[in-house]
Amino acid sequence: MLFKPVILWTDALIYLLVMVALVFVWYVRRNEHMLVPWRRVGHSASGMASLTVLVFFMSIGLLDTVHFRPAIENGSNSEKVYSVEVLSLLDIIATPLRTRVEKTYSAPFAAHLYARETIELPDGAQMREFPRLQFGGAHLQDPATQLTNDVAERATTGLALGLLSWCLVLTLLSVSLARRDSATLSFTLSAIRRGDTEVPWNAVLATLALMFMSIGVALMLSTHYHIFGTDKVGQDVFYQSLKSIRTGLVIGTLTTLMMLPFALLLGIMAGYFRGWVDDVIQYIYTTLSSIPGVLLIAAAVLMMQVYMETHPELFDTIAARADLRLLFLCIILGVTSWTGLCRLLRGETLKLREMEYIQAAHAFGVSHWRIISRHILPNVMHIVLIATVMDFSGLVLAEAVLSYVGVGVDPSMISFGTMINAARLEMAREPMVWWALLSAFGFMFALVLSANLFADAVQDAFNPRVRTWPLQARKLQRRGREQYSKDKTVEAEIKGSHSP
Repeated sequence: MLFKPVILWTDALIYLLVMVALVFVWYVRRNEHMLVPWRRVGHSASGMASLTVLVFFMSIGLLDTVHFRPAIENGSNSEKVYSVEVLSLLDIIATPLRTRVEKTYSAPFAAHLYARETIELPDGAQMREFPRLQFGGAHLQDPATQLTNDVAERATTGLALGLLSWCLVLTLLSVSLARRDSATLSFTLSAIRRGDTEVPWNAVLATLALMFMSIGVALMLSTHYHIFGTDKVGQDVFYQSLKSIRTGLVIGTLTTLMMLPFALLLGIMAGYFRGWVDDVIQYIYTTLSSIPGVLLIAAAVLMMQVYMETHPELFDTIAARADLRLLFLCIILGVTSWTGLCRLLRGETLKLREMEYIQAAHAFGVSHWRIISRHILPNVMHIVLIATVMDFSGLVLAEAVLSYVGVGVDPSMISFGTMINAARLEMAREPMVWWALLSAFGFMFALVLSANLFADAVQDAFNPRVRTWPLQARKLQRRGREQYSKDKTVEAEIKGSHSP
Protein backbone atom coordinates (compact mmCIF):
# COMPACT_ATOMS: atom_id res chain seq x y z
CA MET A 1 0.00 0.00 0.00
CA LEU A 2 1.06 3.56 -0.65
CA PHE A 3 -0.11 4.57 2.82
CA LYS A 4 -1.04 3.13 6.18
CA PRO A 5 -4.36 4.33 7.63
CA VAL A 6 -4.13 5.89 11.07
CA ILE A 7 -7.15 6.34 13.32
CA LEU A 8 -6.44 8.56 16.29
CA TRP A 9 -8.65 8.70 19.35
CA THR A 10 -10.25 11.96 18.32
CA ASP A 11 -10.70 10.65 14.76
CA ALA A 12 -12.72 7.69 16.04
CA LEU A 13 -14.88 9.96 18.18
CA ILE A 14 -15.48 12.33 15.27
CA TYR A 15 -16.51 9.41 13.02
CA LEU A 16 -18.89 8.26 15.74
CA LEU A 17 -20.27 11.78 16.07
CA VAL A 18 -20.90 11.98 12.30
CA MET A 19 -22.77 8.66 12.39
CA VAL A 20 -24.89 9.83 15.34
CA ALA A 21 -25.65 13.08 13.51
CA LEU A 22 -26.79 11.17 10.41
CA VAL A 23 -29.02 8.91 12.51
CA PHE A 24 -30.44 11.96 14.27
CA VAL A 25 -31.24 13.62 10.91
CA TRP A 26 -32.96 10.44 9.73
CA TYR A 27 -34.97 10.24 12.95
CA VAL A 28 -36.01 13.90 12.80
CA ARG A 29 -37.18 13.57 9.20
CA ARG A 30 -39.47 10.70 10.21
CA ASN A 31 -41.08 12.60 13.13
CA GLU A 32 -43.10 15.66 12.21
CA HIS A 33 -43.19 17.09 15.74
CA MET A 34 -39.39 17.21 15.81
CA LEU A 35 -39.14 18.50 12.25
CA VAL A 36 -41.29 21.59 12.89
CA PRO A 37 -38.73 23.54 15.04
CA TRP A 38 -35.94 22.69 12.63
CA ARG A 39 -38.06 24.14 9.84
CA ARG A 40 -38.22 27.33 11.88
CA VAL A 41 -34.41 27.31 11.93
CA GLY A 42 -34.51 26.94 8.15
CA HIS A 43 -36.71 30.04 7.92
CA SER A 44 -34.09 32.21 9.64
CA ALA A 45 -31.89 34.14 7.22
CA SER A 46 -29.09 34.66 9.77
CA GLY A 47 -29.31 31.03 10.87
CA MET A 48 -28.96 29.64 7.35
CA ALA A 49 -26.17 32.07 6.44
CA SER A 50 -24.22 31.10 9.57
CA LEU A 51 -24.90 27.41 8.91
CA THR A 52 -23.36 27.84 5.45
CA VAL A 53 -20.16 29.16 7.03
CA LEU A 54 -20.19 26.38 9.63
CA VAL A 55 -20.52 23.73 6.90
CA PHE A 56 -17.39 25.16 5.27
CA PHE A 57 -15.45 24.95 8.54
CA MET A 58 -16.75 21.44 9.24
CA SER A 59 -15.72 20.29 5.76
CA ILE A 60 -12.16 21.46 6.40
CA GLY A 61 -12.22 19.75 9.81
CA LEU A 62 -13.39 16.44 8.32
CA LEU A 63 -10.70 16.58 5.62
CA ASP A 64 -8.14 17.07 8.39
CA THR A 65 -9.55 14.08 10.31
CA VAL A 66 -8.69 11.38 7.74
CA HIS A 67 -5.11 10.50 8.76
CA PHE A 68 -2.53 8.14 7.29
CA ARG A 69 1.21 7.49 7.16
CA PRO A 70 2.68 7.57 3.63
CA ALA A 71 5.05 4.84 2.47
CA ILE A 72 8.71 5.73 2.00
CA GLU A 73 11.50 4.20 -0.04
CA ASN A 74 13.23 1.25 1.61
CA GLY A 75 15.95 0.41 -0.88
CA SER A 76 16.04 -3.24 -1.96
CA ASN A 77 14.01 -4.48 1.00
CA SER A 78 10.59 -5.69 -0.08
CA GLU A 79 8.97 -4.82 3.24
CA LYS A 80 7.01 -1.61 3.24
CA VAL A 81 8.25 1.13 5.53
CA TYR A 82 5.95 3.99 6.49
CA SER A 83 6.88 7.48 7.53
CA VAL A 84 6.62 8.53 11.16
CA GLU A 85 4.88 11.70 9.98
CA VAL A 86 1.09 11.46 10.10
CA LEU A 87 -0.64 13.36 7.30
CA SER A 88 -4.28 14.07 6.50
CA LEU A 89 -6.30 14.69 3.36
CA LEU A 90 -6.07 18.41 4.05
CA ASP A 91 -2.27 18.12 4.13
CA ILE A 92 -2.34 16.46 0.70
CA ILE A 93 -4.65 19.12 -0.75
CA ALA A 94 -2.56 21.90 0.78
CA THR A 95 0.80 20.33 -0.11
CA PRO A 96 2.17 23.55 -1.68
CA LEU A 97 1.39 25.45 1.52
CA ARG A 98 2.82 22.71 3.73
CA THR A 99 6.08 22.12 1.86
CA ARG A 100 7.00 25.68 0.87
CA VAL A 101 8.90 26.64 3.99
CA GLU A 102 10.94 29.82 4.01
CA LYS A 103 13.90 30.72 6.19
CA THR A 104 12.05 32.93 8.69
CA TYR A 105 9.47 35.73 8.85
CA SER A 106 7.99 37.22 5.71
CA ALA A 107 5.08 39.65 5.45
CA PRO A 108 1.85 38.86 3.53
CA PHE A 109 2.35 38.99 -0.26
CA ALA A 110 6.04 39.75 0.22
CA ALA A 111 8.82 38.64 -2.07
CA HIS A 112 11.61 39.30 0.47
CA LEU A 113 12.29 38.33 4.06
CA TYR A 114 11.05 40.63 6.79
CA ALA A 115 14.50 41.33 8.29
CA ARG A 116 17.78 42.37 6.75
CA GLU A 117 20.64 39.89 6.49
CA THR A 118 24.27 40.18 5.60
CA ILE A 119 24.78 39.02 2.01
CA GLU A 120 28.12 38.47 0.37
CA LEU A 121 28.39 39.90 -3.14
CA PRO A 122 30.24 38.15 -6.02
CA ASP A 123 33.21 40.52 -5.62
CA GLY A 124 33.60 39.53 -1.94
CA ALA A 125 32.03 42.66 -0.49
CA GLN A 126 29.23 42.39 2.05
CA MET A 127 26.03 44.35 2.39
CA ARG A 128 22.84 44.15 4.44
CA GLU A 129 19.58 43.86 2.54
CA PHE A 130 16.31 41.92 2.45
CA PRO A 131 16.97 38.52 0.81
CA ARG A 132 14.52 37.13 -1.75
CA LEU A 133 12.12 34.42 -0.60
CA GLN A 134 12.65 30.94 -1.93
CA PHE A 135 8.99 30.42 -2.87
CA GLY A 136 6.94 33.58 -2.26
CA GLY A 137 7.01 35.73 -5.39
CA ALA A 138 9.83 33.61 -6.83
CA HIS A 139 8.30 33.84 -10.33
CA LEU A 140 8.80 37.62 -10.44
CA GLN A 141 11.89 39.04 -12.09
CA ASP A 142 11.55 42.48 -10.51
CA PRO A 143 9.20 42.40 -7.49
CA ALA A 144 9.42 46.16 -6.97
CA THR A 145 7.60 46.82 -10.26
CA GLN A 146 5.77 43.55 -10.97
CA LEU A 147 4.35 42.49 -7.59
CA THR A 148 1.35 44.85 -7.38
CA ASN A 149 0.15 44.15 -10.92
CA ASP A 150 0.66 40.42 -10.54
CA VAL A 151 -1.31 40.28 -7.28
CA ALA A 152 -4.12 42.35 -8.82
CA GLU A 153 -4.32 40.12 -11.91
CA ARG A 154 -4.40 36.90 -9.91
CA ALA A 155 -6.94 38.32 -7.46
CA THR A 156 -9.17 39.36 -10.38
CA THR A 157 -8.89 35.89 -11.88
CA GLY A 158 -9.78 34.35 -8.52
CA LEU A 159 -12.81 36.62 -8.21
CA ALA A 160 -13.95 35.63 -11.71
CA LEU A 161 -13.56 31.91 -10.93
CA GLY A 162 -15.44 32.35 -7.67
CA LEU A 163 -18.30 34.18 -9.39
CA LEU A 164 -18.40 31.53 -12.12
CA SER A 165 -18.67 28.78 -9.50
CA TRP A 166 -21.38 30.75 -7.70
CA CYS A 167 -23.35 31.17 -10.92
CA LEU A 168 -23.15 27.42 -11.47
CA VAL A 169 -24.50 26.76 -7.97
CA LEU A 170 -27.26 29.35 -8.51
CA THR A 171 -28.28 27.69 -11.78
CA LEU A 172 -28.37 24.19 -10.30
CA LEU A 173 -30.35 25.38 -7.28
CA SER A 174 -32.85 27.33 -9.40
CA VAL A 175 -33.42 24.41 -11.76
CA SER A 176 -33.93 22.06 -8.83
CA LEU A 177 -36.42 24.39 -7.11
CA ALA A 178 -38.27 25.09 -10.37
CA ARG A 179 -38.62 21.38 -11.10
CA ARG A 180 -39.81 20.68 -7.54
CA ASP A 181 -42.41 23.46 -7.58
CA SER A 182 -43.39 22.96 -11.25
CA ALA A 183 -42.57 26.62 -11.95
CA THR A 184 -40.61 28.45 -14.61
CA LEU A 185 -36.94 29.24 -14.11
CA SER A 186 -37.49 33.01 -14.30
CA PHE A 187 -40.25 32.85 -11.66
CA THR A 188 -37.98 30.80 -9.34
CA LEU A 189 -35.10 33.24 -9.77
CA SER A 190 -37.42 36.15 -9.00
CA ALA A 191 -38.74 34.36 -5.90
CA ILE A 192 -35.19 33.73 -4.67
CA ARG A 193 -34.27 37.38 -5.23
CA ARG A 194 -37.34 38.64 -3.34
CA GLY A 195 -36.88 36.11 -0.52
CA ASP A 196 -40.28 34.45 -1.09
CA THR A 197 -38.91 30.91 -0.89
CA GLU A 198 -39.51 28.67 2.10
CA VAL A 199 -35.79 28.58 2.85
CA PRO A 200 -34.08 32.01 2.63
CA TRP A 201 -31.92 31.02 -0.33
CA ASN A 202 -31.09 34.67 -1.00
CA ALA A 203 -29.16 34.85 2.29
CA VAL A 204 -27.47 31.51 1.63
CA LEU A 205 -26.49 32.53 -1.90
CA ALA A 206 -25.17 35.90 -0.73
CA THR A 207 -22.99 34.11 1.83
CA LEU A 208 -21.85 31.61 -0.79
CA ALA A 209 -20.95 34.46 -3.16
CA LEU A 210 -18.64 36.01 -0.58
CA MET A 211 -17.16 32.62 0.31
CA PHE A 212 -16.58 31.54 -3.29
CA MET A 213 -14.93 34.83 -4.19
CA SER A 214 -12.70 34.66 -1.11
CA ILE A 215 -11.79 31.03 -1.82
CA GLY A 216 -11.07 31.80 -5.47
CA VAL A 217 -8.76 34.68 -4.56
CA ALA A 218 -7.02 32.57 -1.90
CA LEU A 219 -6.47 29.66 -4.30
CA MET A 220 -5.05 31.86 -7.03
CA LEU A 221 -2.72 33.79 -4.73
CA SER A 222 -1.61 31.09 -2.26
CA THR A 223 0.09 29.07 -5.00
CA HIS A 224 2.55 31.93 -5.67
CA TYR A 225 2.56 33.99 -2.45
CA HIS A 226 2.28 33.58 1.29
CA ILE A 227 -1.01 35.45 1.58
CA PHE A 228 -0.82 35.59 5.40
CA GLY A 229 2.97 35.64 5.61
CA THR A 230 5.22 33.14 7.37
CA ASP A 231 6.15 32.58 11.00
CA LYS A 232 9.51 32.40 12.77
CA VAL A 233 10.51 29.06 11.20
CA GLY A 234 9.15 29.99 7.78
CA GLN A 235 5.88 28.01 7.83
CA ASP A 236 2.93 29.42 5.94
CA VAL A 237 0.49 31.12 8.35
CA PHE A 238 -2.48 30.47 6.07
CA TYR A 239 -1.78 26.73 6.28
CA GLN A 240 -1.54 26.94 10.07
CA SER A 241 -4.90 28.72 10.22
CA LEU A 242 -6.54 25.97 8.17
CA LYS A 243 -5.01 23.29 10.41
CA SER A 244 -6.27 25.08 13.51
CA ILE A 245 -9.90 24.65 12.45
CA ARG A 246 -9.98 20.94 13.30
CA THR A 247 -8.57 21.56 16.77
CA GLY A 248 -11.23 24.18 17.48
CA LEU A 249 -14.02 21.92 16.23
CA VAL A 250 -12.74 18.95 18.26
CA ILE A 251 -12.58 21.06 21.42
CA GLY A 252 -16.09 22.41 20.83
CA THR A 253 -17.83 19.15 19.89
CA LEU A 254 -16.07 16.43 21.86
CA THR A 255 -16.05 18.45 25.07
CA THR A 256 -19.81 18.81 24.72
CA LEU A 257 -20.13 15.04 24.35
CA MET A 258 -18.09 14.57 27.52
CA MET A 259 -20.28 17.08 29.35
CA LEU A 260 -23.74 15.82 28.34
CA PRO A 261 -23.82 12.49 30.28
CA PHE A 262 -22.96 14.21 33.58
CA ALA A 263 -25.42 17.07 33.05
CA LEU A 264 -28.29 14.91 31.78
CA LEU A 265 -28.04 12.12 34.34
CA LEU A 266 -27.37 14.20 37.43
CA GLY A 267 -29.63 17.13 36.51
CA ILE A 268 -32.69 14.98 35.82
CA MET A 269 -32.05 12.76 38.86
CA ALA A 270 -31.74 15.78 41.16
CA GLY A 271 -34.99 17.33 39.92
CA TYR A 272 -36.99 14.12 39.71
CA PHE A 273 -36.06 12.22 42.88
CA ARG A 274 -35.39 15.29 45.07
CA GLY A 275 -34.66 14.56 48.75
CA TRP A 276 -31.21 13.26 49.62
CA VAL A 277 -30.41 12.59 45.93
CA ASP A 278 -30.93 16.27 45.16
CA ASP A 279 -28.82 17.28 48.16
CA VAL A 280 -25.90 15.05 47.18
CA ILE A 281 -25.90 16.19 43.54
CA GLN A 282 -26.15 19.85 44.55
CA TYR A 283 -23.23 19.37 46.93
CA ILE A 284 -21.16 17.79 44.13
CA TYR A 285 -21.65 20.51 41.53
CA THR A 286 -21.48 23.31 44.09
CA THR A 287 -18.12 21.97 45.31
CA LEU A 288 -16.86 21.55 41.75
CA SER A 289 -17.95 25.08 40.84
CA SER A 290 -16.03 26.45 43.82
CA ILE A 291 -12.71 25.14 42.46
CA PRO A 292 -10.98 27.55 40.02
CA GLY A 293 -11.43 25.89 36.64
CA VAL A 294 -8.11 26.98 35.17
CA LEU A 295 -6.16 25.57 38.13
CA LEU A 296 -7.99 22.25 37.96
CA ILE A 297 -7.42 21.96 34.22
CA ALA A 298 -3.76 22.95 34.57
CA ALA A 299 -3.15 20.34 37.28
CA ALA A 300 -4.81 17.57 35.28
CA VAL A 301 -3.04 18.44 32.01
CA LEU A 302 0.37 18.70 33.70
CA MET A 303 -0.11 15.29 35.36
CA MET A 304 -1.03 13.83 31.98
CA GLN A 305 2.04 15.43 30.41
CA VAL A 306 4.32 13.91 33.06
CA TYR A 307 2.78 10.48 32.41
CA MET A 308 3.38 10.77 28.65
CA GLU A 309 6.99 11.85 29.17
CA THR A 310 7.71 8.92 31.48
CA HIS A 311 6.07 6.39 29.11
CA PRO A 312 7.27 7.32 25.61
CA GLU A 313 7.02 3.72 24.43
CA LEU A 314 3.22 3.99 24.36
CA PHE A 315 3.26 6.46 21.46
CA ASP A 316 4.64 5.47 18.06
CA THR A 317 4.25 8.95 16.54
CA ILE A 318 4.25 12.54 17.74
CA ALA A 319 0.70 12.92 16.39
CA ALA A 320 -0.56 10.11 18.63
CA ARG A 321 0.91 11.79 21.69
CA ALA A 322 -0.53 15.20 20.79
CA ASP A 323 -3.91 13.63 20.04
CA LEU A 324 -4.06 11.89 23.42
CA ARG A 325 -3.35 15.19 25.16
CA LEU A 326 -6.10 16.85 23.12
CA LEU A 327 -8.54 14.10 24.10
CA PHE A 328 -7.58 14.42 27.75
CA LEU A 329 -8.08 18.19 27.54
CA CYS A 330 -11.58 17.61 26.14
CA ILE A 331 -12.37 15.23 29.01
CA ILE A 332 -11.15 17.71 31.64
CA LEU A 333 -13.08 20.58 30.07
CA GLY A 334 -16.19 18.38 29.95
CA VAL A 335 -15.85 17.37 33.58
CA THR A 336 -15.48 20.98 34.72
CA SER A 337 -18.17 22.57 32.52
CA TRP A 338 -21.29 20.43 33.09
CA THR A 339 -22.48 22.23 36.22
CA GLY A 340 -24.31 25.07 34.45
CA LEU A 341 -26.39 22.76 32.25
CA CYS A 342 -27.03 20.49 35.25
CA ARG A 343 -28.60 23.40 37.16
CA LEU A 344 -30.85 24.23 34.21
CA LEU A 345 -32.00 20.63 33.82
CA ARG A 346 -32.64 20.28 37.55
CA GLY A 347 -34.89 23.34 37.58
CA GLU A 348 -36.79 22.24 34.47
CA THR A 349 -37.25 18.72 35.84
CA LEU A 350 -38.59 20.10 39.13
CA LYS A 351 -41.25 21.95 37.13
CA LEU A 352 -42.11 19.00 34.87
CA ARG A 353 -42.38 16.63 37.83
CA GLU A 354 -45.46 18.48 39.06
CA MET A 355 -47.29 18.40 35.73
CA GLU A 356 -50.60 16.54 35.56
CA TYR A 357 -49.48 13.86 33.11
CA ILE A 358 -46.50 12.98 35.30
CA GLN A 359 -48.78 12.69 38.35
CA ALA A 360 -51.16 10.52 36.32
CA ALA A 361 -48.27 8.26 35.31
CA HIS A 362 -47.33 7.87 38.98
CA ALA A 363 -50.95 7.02 39.83
CA PHE A 364 -51.02 4.28 37.17
CA GLY A 365 -47.83 2.76 38.56
CA VAL A 366 -45.53 3.60 35.67
CA SER A 367 -41.88 2.99 36.57
CA HIS A 368 -39.50 5.86 37.24
CA TRP A 369 -37.26 4.88 34.34
CA ARG A 370 -40.16 4.93 31.87
CA ILE A 371 -41.39 8.31 33.14
CA ILE A 372 -37.89 9.79 32.81
CA SER A 373 -37.23 8.32 29.36
CA ARG A 374 -40.69 8.93 27.85
CA HIS A 375 -41.83 12.17 29.50
CA ILE A 376 -39.00 14.04 31.23
CA LEU A 377 -36.14 13.59 28.77
CA PRO A 378 -38.00 14.60 25.57
CA ASN A 379 -39.31 17.75 27.27
CA VAL A 380 -35.84 18.95 28.32
CA MET A 381 -34.05 18.20 25.05
CA HIS A 382 -34.68 21.72 23.73
CA ILE A 383 -32.66 23.08 26.68
CA VAL A 384 -29.89 20.55 26.01
CA LEU A 385 -29.76 21.45 22.32
CA ILE A 386 -29.71 25.20 22.93
CA ALA A 387 -27.06 24.94 25.66
CA THR A 388 -24.94 22.63 23.50
CA VAL A 389 -24.87 24.99 20.52
CA MET A 390 -24.27 28.05 22.67
CA ASP A 391 -21.44 26.42 24.65
CA PHE A 392 -19.57 25.52 21.46
CA SER A 393 -18.19 29.00 20.89
CA GLY A 394 -17.20 29.35 24.54
CA LEU A 395 -15.22 26.12 24.39
CA VAL A 396 -13.39 27.22 21.23
CA LEU A 397 -12.34 30.42 23.01
CA ALA A 398 -11.40 28.40 26.11
CA GLU A 399 -8.88 26.38 24.09
CA ALA A 400 -7.24 29.58 22.88
CA VAL A 401 -6.94 30.91 26.43
CA LEU A 402 -5.61 27.62 27.84
CA SER A 403 -3.04 27.21 25.08
CA TYR A 404 -2.01 30.83 25.60
CA VAL A 405 -1.17 30.12 29.27
CA GLY A 406 0.59 26.86 28.36
CA VAL A 407 -1.89 24.23 29.60
CA GLY A 408 -3.81 23.69 26.36
CA VAL A 409 -3.01 21.42 23.44
CA ASP A 410 0.43 19.94 22.78
CA PRO A 411 2.91 22.50 21.38
CA SER A 412 3.42 20.29 18.31
CA MET A 413 -0.30 20.57 17.45
CA ILE A 414 -1.39 23.60 15.48
CA SER A 415 -4.31 25.47 17.03
CA PHE A 416 -5.59 29.01 17.40
CA GLY A 417 -4.23 29.04 20.94
CA THR A 418 -0.71 28.02 19.97
CA MET A 419 -0.71 30.59 17.14
CA ILE A 420 -1.78 33.34 19.54
CA ASN A 421 0.77 32.19 22.10
CA ALA A 422 3.54 32.39 19.49
CA ALA A 423 2.28 35.77 18.32
CA ARG A 424 2.64 37.13 21.86
CA LEU A 425 6.42 37.23 21.46
CA GLU A 426 6.27 38.30 17.84
CA MET A 427 4.22 41.39 18.70
CA ALA A 428 7.00 42.57 21.05
CA ARG A 429 9.81 42.48 18.50
CA GLU A 430 10.93 45.28 16.20
CA PRO A 431 9.76 45.37 13.48
CA MET A 432 6.47 43.95 14.78
CA VAL A 433 5.13 40.69 13.30
CA TRP A 434 1.35 41.18 13.31
CA TRP A 435 -0.01 38.87 10.63
CA ALA A 436 0.00 35.60 12.63
CA LEU A 437 -2.20 37.09 15.33
CA LEU A 438 -4.48 38.70 12.75
CA SER A 439 -4.90 35.42 10.83
CA ALA A 440 -5.71 33.39 13.96
CA PHE A 441 -8.09 36.08 15.18
CA GLY A 442 -9.87 36.32 11.82
CA PHE A 443 -10.49 32.58 11.44
CA MET A 444 -11.51 32.14 15.07
CA PHE A 445 -13.79 35.18 14.86
CA ALA A 446 -15.56 33.79 11.78
CA LEU A 447 -16.01 30.37 13.43
CA VAL A 448 -17.29 31.72 16.75
CA LEU A 449 -19.54 34.36 15.16
CA SER A 450 -21.21 31.84 12.86
CA ALA A 451 -21.70 29.44 15.78
CA ASN A 452 -23.27 32.22 17.88
CA LEU A 453 -25.64 33.30 15.10
CA PHE A 454 -26.70 29.72 14.49
CA ALA A 455 -27.22 29.27 18.25
CA ASP A 456 -29.50 32.32 18.29
CA ALA A 457 -31.57 30.86 15.45
CA VAL A 458 -31.84 27.50 17.23
CA GLN A 459 -32.82 29.20 20.49
CA ASP A 460 -35.59 31.20 18.81
CA ALA A 461 -36.90 28.09 17.04
CA PHE A 462 -36.92 25.78 20.07
CA ASN A 463 -37.94 28.31 22.71
CA PRO A 464 -41.69 27.78 23.34
CA ARG A 465 -42.04 31.38 24.54
CA VAL A 466 -40.92 32.75 21.17
CA ARG A 467 -43.70 32.33 18.64
CA THR A 468 -41.98 32.36 15.28
CA TRP A 469 -44.47 32.57 12.45
CA PRO A 470 -43.78 30.16 9.61
CA LEU A 471 -42.59 31.82 6.44
CA GLN A 472 -45.70 30.84 4.53
CA ALA A 473 -47.92 32.52 7.17
CA ARG A 474 -45.85 35.70 6.97
CA LYS A 475 -46.18 35.70 3.19
CA LEU A 476 -49.94 35.26 3.39
CA GLN A 477 -50.16 38.04 5.96
CA ARG A 478 -48.13 40.35 3.74
CA ARG A 479 -50.24 39.53 0.71
CA GLY A 480 -53.40 40.10 2.75
CA ARG A 481 -52.19 43.55 3.78
CA GLU A 482 -51.34 44.39 0.17
CA GLN A 483 -54.72 43.21 -1.07
CA TYR A 484 -56.46 45.18 1.72
CA SER A 485 -54.63 48.36 0.73
CA LYS A 486 -55.57 47.81 -2.91
CA ASP A 487 -59.22 47.32 -1.99
CA LYS A 488 -59.23 50.49 0.11
CA THR A 489 -57.68 52.41 -2.78
CA VAL A 490 -60.31 51.18 -5.24
CA GLU A 491 -63.05 51.99 -2.73
CA ALA A 492 -61.73 55.52 -2.30
CA GLU A 493 -61.56 56.00 -6.07
CA ILE A 494 -65.16 54.83 -6.46
CA LYS A 495 -66.36 57.20 -3.73
CA GLY A 496 -64.40 60.02 -5.31
CA SER A 497 -65.98 59.41 -8.72
CA HIS A 498 -69.51 59.44 -7.23
CA SER A 499 -69.02 62.58 -5.16
CA PRO A 500 -70.45 65.84 -6.63
